[in-house]
Amino acid sequence: MNLKKILGLAGLLLGVTLIGGVGALYVNASDHDDGETEIKGRNLNLTDLFVFREQDQNANAAEEDLILIMNTNPRSLANQQYYFSTRARYEFKVSRVTNNDATPTGVPDVVLRFNFGQPNANGQQTIQLTAIKDGVTTVANQTLRTTSIKANPNVAQVSLNGSTLSVFAGLREDPFFFDVEQFFRVRAGALGIAPAVGFRDPNTAVDFAKGYNVNAIAVRVPIRFLQGSTSATTFDVWETVSVPGKGNKFNQVERLARPAVNEGLIVTNDFLNALNSVGPDFEAAALAGQQPAANIAGPIVAEAKQTLLAVGNNDARANALLGAFLPDVMRIDTTGPSGYANALNASGSPIRGRLIEDDVVDITLSVLTNGAITSDNVSYEGTPGNPAQGHDPLVTSFPYLAPAN
Repeated sequence: MNLKKILGLAGLLLGVTLIGGVGALYVNASDHDDGETEIKGRNLNLTDLFVFREQDQNANAAEEDLILIMNTNPRSLANQQYYFSTRARYEFKVSRVTNNDATPTGVPDVVLRFNFGQPNANGQQTIQLTAIKDGVTTVANQTLRTTSIKANPNVAQVSLNGSTLSVFAGLREDPFFFDVEQFFRVRAGALGIAPAVGFRDPNTAVDFAKGYNVNAIAVRVPIRFLQGSTSATTFDVWETVSVPGKGNKFNQVERLARPAVNEGLIVTNDFLNALNSVGPDFEAAALAGQQPAANIAGPIVAEAKQTLLAVGNNDARANALLGAFLPDVMRIDTTGPSGYANALNASGSPIRGRLIEDDVVDITLSVLTNGAITSDNVSYEGTPGNPAQGHDPLVTSFPYLAPAN
């Protein structure tokens, strides 16, 4: 999850990185593998963020609740238990928005922080939930535990600041769907370094996430909890992972908001690492011309724009794409039905969160190619008769993600 912040949607379709300056090409897409190092393994790697009104997923649910889902630890194999890091902080961050067209501040009003203990003999970890709301820190006074693989969901009801939140953490099926392999070929062809090809038809397209699991954190949170003393109905959401640094300081190593975004637009690894360590407030400051953010971000944005131009966008369209998707946050207007790109603000940025089965890849392909490409021909349910596609049905109640493979 390195650059995915600076470019939101743009990162998915246009992920291209030239390596070593000698014409080798590495094309990366989605956020299922980026940023692994010897000190940052997969359980510190964010894959997806989902934010939606619960009633839009479940007609029988209460109207006043939002669902936040954070997925981590990509490529978790079936029938194997994986764990959350015991040293990391996994955080949802939420800021209140005055109106849908407002520029994101990237400064959280509410933080939901999750810390995990060592696994027991049953494969369960303890969970410590901390809420930081308008500067006031509250630690949940309850013993929470993760759900071990193949067990029924262990959903805890947590009392915080006069509200009740529901919490689930554990392995679930990875819900993301995308023909990544063919995407690599399509991108290489578009750049003229390989034969020009299109996406495979639905009968032969391959969903690279099929059969894999993720470690998921899901929270049902009342909108009134996020509002505090305000009447806000629109919120910006993003997620982060931080690990201990020197002294009592935690260093952020991951950040994610909009779906299927990737560091692919950025060539320089140091740029990627730098962006992963800051929040969307950094991008807001850069946009406003504030130093040192503007000076630091200048060459990063220039590099991203160059990639946008290289894949066929003109200068005006490249600037518009950049302007629509940074600062990178997942905005959700709770007064209308959830769904990625169900509605856009004046800048062309999505404002209705993301449902689990939203086809964010197809949406992104269409936007960034101006309708020239409309689908990778992969869907959540898959194509009948094609064994390389298809995910298990979502469960009908919280936490909604399908059980682990």
